Amino acid sequence: MHVTEGAKLYQINMNQIKLANNKQFKCGVEQTIFESAKSAGVHLEHSCLAARCSSCKARVISGSVASIHDENILTAKEKADGYILTCNSKPLTDIVLDIEDLDGLTLIPAKTIPSKIDSVEKLTEDIVKLILRLPPNADFKFSAGQYVNLIYNGIKRSYSIANHRLVDNKLTFFIKNYTNGLMSDYFFNHAKPNDLLRMEGPLGTFFYRETKKQNIVFLATGTGIAPIKAILDDFQENASDAQLQNMKVTILWGGRAINDIFWAPKYSRLNFKFSQVISKPKLYKGEEKIYIQDHLLDMDLDWHDTVVYACGSNAMIQDSFNKLTNTGLDKNSFYSDAFVVSN
Repeated sequence: MHVTEGAKLYQINMNQIKLANNKQFKCGVEQTIFESAKSAGVHLEHSCLAARCSSCKARVISGSVASIHDENILTAKEKADGYILTCNSKPLTDIVLDIEDLDGLTLIPAKTIPSKIDSVEKLTEDIVKLILRLPPNADFKFSAGQYVNLIYNGIKRSYSIANHRLVDNKLTFFIKNYTNGLMSDYFFNHAKPNDLLRMEGPLGTFFYRETKKQNIVFLATGTGIAPIKAILDDFQENASDAQLQNMKVTILWGGRAINDIFWAPKYSRLNFKFSQVISKPKLYKGEEKIYIQDHLLDMDLDWHDTVVYACGSNAMIQDSFNKLTNTGLDKNSFYSDAFVVSN
């Protein structure tokens, strides 16, 4: 059983948290499960850390927790099945969770550094490419696929890095324009070269994991292509011939209109297939609305021999996860990073 928001935190003692791979750590009632794990050197999957995506979702096998905020990102069925968000849950008892930690993976500690705008280029009506220039001594390290928080004039927003390493001490981002968005209004209408921003990162756990499975599928909507591009760039430059020999890469990228597709993969070392999926083709052809997840079950893949990386809208991620795990994909072979609109 787990207790939802508003539950009284009445216990004094530290509670024991146990994971599916028998990793254990202590958690006080005033700490979230994620915070306690991090303090104990146990790294769990995460992204927004604000109960607005499902990257840190976990199923409670036994024990009770209290939720800090409404977990509206979880479906009624997920809640009934005992799923919680570790970034949003405090233990009331000892807990056993049906997740594993990121054992063997090294997370680079986040830091805050200054940066300056090198250029802002309009790619489409709704997308700009932002290049930030870091100080010469920044020594900023990250894993391809991670994101950072950009801070300007008291506003903080999260953006995935679109390159896999520093290029001339610069980082690239794809930024979407949101109606009434304070930060996107700045980037689209006011930003200019040499503006000073602060950058916090690297953040998140959306990066490639070594696997023996043959098929690697990437799903993206909108600017969710940014971290996927970074991972693919890293494959092209750094993967060994042995790693790439049997790897089959599939990339599905969805947009509302054909003009939303602003990038095309060009990788001489990768065996890949790339498909663009337009969700509103009726604007051009009179067809019904379609999404990238509608194509998944038509793909000629052995889902038992597949790993999926999905980035973009939470609706796409949740629908893709449900479809694929019901078809044979191992739930632990689905990695995601949901883009959420700031409050």
